[in-house]
Amino acid sequence: MPIYTYKCKKCGAVFDFLMLTKKETPTCQKCGSDDVEKQYSTFGVKGSSGKTDAQCAPQGT
Repeated sequence: MPIYTYKCKKCGAVFDFLMLTKKETPTCQKCGSDDVEKQYSTFGVKGSSGKTDAQCAPQGT
């Protein structure tokens, strides 16, 4: 059961919604509007090497 973040287009409130089924439509917890938009969240990834100076491409050539 994923948790999604939504933003209300009417009042601008941002809220999380636990999606129990695909048929559910979230409504704003502040104003009750169903005119909401799913927000894309970011995430971080840490490698197992623990290096802090790692680069994507070589430099200086």
